[in-house]
Amino acid sequence: MRSTHLLATLIALVLVFFPVSLSATQPRLTVVVVVDGMTQDNLTKLRPYWSAGGLRTMSEEAFQTTIAFPHIVNGGQETTATLMTGTTPSRHGMMSDQSFNRTYRTINYTLFDDQSSGIGTSLQLSPRAIATSTITDEWRIQQGTQAKIYAIGLQPQATILMAGHAANACCWLDANNLKWATTSFYSEGLPAAADAMNMSGRISTLSEKTWAPRLDISMYTSPTKDERRRLFSYIPKKDLLHTPAANTLVIEMALGMQQTEKLGEDNIPDLLLLQLTTISPKAPSDAIATAEQEDMYLGINQDLGFLMEQLNHRIGKTNYQLLVVGRPMKGYSAQAYDMAGIAIQHFNIDRAAALTSTYLMAIYGHERWVDGGYGPFIYLNRTLIEQKRLSLETIQRQVANFIMDFEGVQVAYPIHEAIRSEYSHSVYRKQAGDVFFQLQDHWVLDTNENTQYDHVIQSAPTAPLLLWSATLRTFPEKELDATDVKSLIINNK
Repeated sequence: MRSTHLLATLIALVLVFFPVSLSATQPRLTVVVVVDGMTQDNLTKLRPYWSAGGLRTMSEEAFQTTIAFPHIVNGGQETTATLMTGTTPSRHGMMSDQSFNRTYRTINYTLFDDQSSGIGTSLQLSPRAIATSTITDEWRIQQGTQAKIYAIGLQPQATILMAGHAANACCWLDANNLKWATTSFYSEGLPAAADAMNMSGRISTLSEKTWAPRLDISMYTSPTKDERRRLFSYIPKKDLLHTPAANTLVIEMALGMQQTEKLGEDNIPDLLLLQLTTISPKAPSDAIATAEQEDMYLGINQDLGFLMEQLNHRIGKTNYQLLVVGRPMKGYSAQAYDMAGIAIQHFNIDRAAALTSTYLMAIYGHERWVDGGYGPFIYLNRTLIEQKRLSLETIQRQVANFIMDFEGVQVAYPIHEAIRSEYSHSVYRKQAGDVFFQLQDHWVLDTNENTQYDHVIQSAPTAPLLLWSATLRTFPEKELDATDVKSLIINNK
């Protein structure tokens, strides 16, 4: 009896001091793949054409659902941030890829950080601006310092958002230098596997290999007239990040990282996060309308199949799980709206800011009352307003009423009202302007420098989610929000 009590005490002590030990059925490696532009409609449309591959396997064996985004989506990395943090822009702080700096009246990357330097790039970026915890942060808290966490992507901000504050390292594909790059924020710097691929010349070799249809053009479901006549052909080097070569390089780097860092080879669960894309050079929208878009999906199916095949061989089928989730990028095209008899309209934020400045000059005198406009915000010159001892709230209300009269504006609020409105999830107070506005459906926001938008993001976009695991798990029975993905990964171990 005494020996039994002693054994129970020892087991309890082990569980207290070594909480990360795994049972035989728990995955040693979790792989999370975020796919830009991947939609459920596209997966459903193409599923009959996949005889084999990763997406085919997942369509037959994985838990599947669609997720909705409970905030304004503009096609930027705000959706990646939501997936990685389990919160909305109002908390994670990533309203868009770039943000307005009041002090210098400039537009910078939202993750800009002058305390960090680039490795293999001139960009100064870090996760310091992410205002809440991420998947990797909570993974580190739960699993301790021995867990290995890496992120690999195509764009710098997406990769850093996936890596969070707590990754060992991350790397993204610098298409200009044809090298993997990173930020000095992470203690390991450029991962060894990335440095090895840079030295090998693999990126240059793959980027110079012509991308042409892998099937006869008659076998594609949506070739354009031009593709039927002249097929399509690209040298990936010219637009590397929108070709299957980029996805292949991410998968090859993931497998190189697994081998170098021995991911999934011990009893401490590791985490690997990847970014892929379905957005081809001539993609008019997220919805498939060209053969080259279909070919991107065919490539991803093949690449994910190769990843799963290699992980099956290296660490065993029961020792990893794979989550693939899409994120909205380009919505529907102008052509699609034309077919419905609806024309896409453009709202120029630079012009709106200039007109607002003129309006305030007419009331308060010839001064610079507006610092600028960016995104759905007008930024007032608060320093001048304070110097003149004017009421900021009064001017915010005047500007909101003025903006409401602009063609295309659905609603406008002083910022203190916006953060209590139906758009509250989309507004991060520390980066927001003084007046927030929302455009009507079928209107797009552009600037003097960029008036090329030919697509509209849906007001409530959804994305597919597939979670594959060879061992039995408890999966949710309800539809998920994008904010649920974080807990699904953290809790499904």
